This record gives sequence, C-alpha cells and structure tokens, in this order.
Amino acid sequence: MIVVTGASGHLGRLVVEELAGHVPASHIVAAVRSPQKAADLAERGVQVREADYDRPDTLGPAFKGAAKVLLISGSEVGRRVGQHKAVVDAAKAAGVELLAYTSILHADTTPLGLAPEHKATEEYIRASGVPFAFLRNGWYHENYVATARQAVQSGVIAGSARDGRVASAARADFAAAAAAVLTGDGHRSAVYELTGDVAWSLPELAALVSELSGAPVEYRDLPVAEYAKILEAHGLPEPVAAMFAQTDAGIADGWLGATPGDLSRLIGRPATPLRDTLAEALKNA
Repeated sequence: MIVVTGASGHLGRLVVEELAGHVPASHIVAAVRSPQKAADLAERGVQVREADYDRPDTLGPAFKGAAKVLLISGSEVGRRVGQHKAVVDAAKAAGVELLAYTSILHADTTPLGLAPEHKATEEYIRASGVPFAFLRNGWYHENYVATARQAVQSGVIAGSARDGRVASAARADFAAAAAAVLTGDGHRSAVYELTGDVAWSLPELAALVSELSGAPVEYRDLPVAEYAKILEAHGLPEPVAAMFAQTDAGIADGWLGATPGDLSRLIGRPATPLRDTLAEALKNA
C-alpha cells in the first residue's frame, strides 16, 4: 500500500495520477484532511482516508497497512515542523518501509526563508530511524503563471533577482519523480535535488512572456525592500512579502539555479520546458 498525504492538493493529486499508472488504484491511499474533497478519487477505486496533520489520532488509521508513505510538506508556514513530526511518528508506528518527504533544494545549506522548517523535518526523519528518501523540490513553473498573466496586462515583471537563474520544472514533473521513488527500488537514504534541466533568468522570463503573448513585457529589478513593499501593496501579508522578496535575493545569489539532473533521471525523460507551461497558461488566460 502506498499512502500519499495532502492528496487533494495540486501536487498530491498529480502524484496519485502518476501512481495509478504504475499500481492498481486499490493499492493507493489518498490521505486527506477533508475526504469529501477526494470523492472523485474514491470513485476511481483509490482508497480515501482522513489524515489531518493537526490531529495525530487520524494518522494511525490512515497509515494502516502502508508500505510506503509520501509526506507532502504542509502549507502552513510556521506550523509545519510540529505537523510533520506527527506524520513521521505515525509512519514509524506503522512500520513503513519508506517515508518520502517533499523538501526544498539544498535544505541543509540554503539561506532561503522557507528552508528552516524543511531542514528541521529532515533532521527529525533521520533521527527517527524510519527509512527515508528526501525529494528536495525546486521551484514550479506554475509559480510564475500568475506573474506572466499579470505582465501581459501591465507590461512589467518586477523582482529582486537581478540576472540570477531559476531551474524550475512543471509540477507534474515533480509528481512523476515522487511516483518513481514510491514504486521503484534503491531509494532508501537517497537525497534528490530536483530541478528542471534549464535555468532561466527573470529578464528571460519577461522576454518569453512577450514572445508568447505578443505584448511588450520588460523585467524591472528593484531593491529587496522596495519589492517587498510592492508585494504588500498587492495584498500579501508583510512577513510573506518579505519572504518572497528574500527568495528573489536568494535567486540572485544562485540558490535556485543548479541543474544536477536528478529530476530527469528519475522520470526517465527531459523535464518540461518553461515555454510549454507558460504557452498553455497564456493560451487559457
């Protein structure tokens, strides 16, 4: 049995879809906070079980009979370490053969603001003794879809990344990598740095959006503090805006630009080009 936590989310659903191409649907458990949100998966034969990171009593039953578990990191920044620990404890109690965890690139060394919770989770998993695999996911192409659509209207992509590069990939690529680890052998104690095959800069993103849309789009580089204020003006809470702006600073320093090739090796094909994702998104805008 393979359990996917957070299975009603964007990544989780894609992982379940990938798994269904490798194993019978009845061998997949979609562990979700609200089972009604995964009713369509149940109709296809996937087992749907309640699993709430904030309610550890739900995790034991959700993991019953599990051989492998995918812990998709929670979305509540600031609360995730405790939530993740509850999942790790439940996986250990269930005696799983492998716990795969969606982490962040270079979790143990990166200065990015999102990293400390991932680093702490990795450390807890290592200390637990549960066999593990760390899927250190890079940035999704989809992170830039809203930016691209807005830029078609405004003519500007703003940021603080200078000419730093991002080796992003499509969310479906990361899902395929997770499925490969969950259905394959030889992944115990593996740490995968998962990125796209090609790194691009924000000026190149602006040029690509302009090419695809036919609208003039330029990249405007700003000081980190100024960019954070713009993000706040667009409705982001101050701490979140500051974190996003600091992420751009991390891009400028090279923390998201490496292309080690782990992703394409795991999925057995090239990663999806940024152009493909944006072309589809702008076509449907």
